[in-house]
Amino acid sequence: MHAPLSILNKAARALALALALCLPPALANAADLTVSAAASLTDAFKVVKTAFEKANPGTTVTTNFAASGPLLRQIESGAPVDVFASADQKTMDQAAAKGLLAPGTRADFVQNALVLIQPADAAPALKGLADLAQPGVKRIAIGNPATVPAGRYAQEALTGAKLWEVVTPKLVPGESVRQTLDYVARGEVDAGFVFATDAKSAGAKVRVVSEAATTTPVRYPIAVVAASKNPKAKAFVDFVLSPAGQKILQDHGFKKP
Repeated sequence: MHAPLSILNKAARALALALALCLPPALANAADLTVSAAASLTDAFKVVKTAFEKANPGTTVTTNFAASGPLLRQIESGAPVDVFASADQKTMDQAAAKGLLAPGTRADFVQNALVLIQPADAAPALKGLADLAQPGVKRIAIGNPATVPAGRYAQEALTGAKLWEVVTPKLVPGESVRQTLDYVARGEVDAGFVFATDAKSAGAKVRVVSEAATTTPVRYPIAVVAASKNPKAKAFVDFVLSPAGQKILQDHGFKKP
C-alpha cells in the first residue's frame, strides 16, 4: 500500500530541513517553525524560543545559529527557514534584494556594540585599540569580514583607527563571532573582537578592554522568510518585538534599537 501523499510531503520537508541545516531528521520532523539567527543571539534566542513555545502551545521552534552570511546562503539555497534574524543590515539588505523576505515583516529589534577583549589572565592588560600594534600582541581573533558581521564591524573600527594594515598580519579569522569568542576565552589568541553581549556571556573568562567605535550602528534586523507558509512565523517576529521578548533580550545585554 502506498503512503498517503500528505505523509510523503511531510517526510520530504523534514529531510530537506535536515540536509539544509545539518539537523537530525528526527529533530527536523518535530519542528514546525524554524528560526535562523546570528550566532550572537544564541543564548537570548534559546530563552525566547522557550517563552514563545509556552505562549503558543503545540508549536515547536527549531533554532539554527551561525554567522549571518552562511545563514543567508542556506536560505538562498532553499533551506525551509521561517524566520531570519541577522546581526547586521548588510546581510538583511542582501536577502531583501534577492526577494527572500516577506514584504512588510522586516524590523530592527535590538542594538549591540563591538568590543575589544582579551583573556582574563592575559598580561600585560591592554588599554585600547592602539595597543594592538605592540610587538607583544601576536594573534588577534576576528570574524571573517566576508561573512561575519562582527568581523566587518571590527575591520571598520580598525580602519577608522588607522590600524587595519598594521594588524592584518596578526589576524586569526573565525567562522562566527562565537568562534572568535572561544579563541579568546581559551587563551589561544592575545585579543579579539566580539559583540558586548558575547563578552558578557563569557563571564570571567575574558576581560573587556574597550568598546570599539564603528561608523555603522550595530542594529539587528529580523524578518519572515518569503518562502515560509507557517502562520506562526509572523507571530514569532511579533513576540521578539513585544515587551516580553524585549525584556529577555535586554536581560542578555542587548539594547533597544
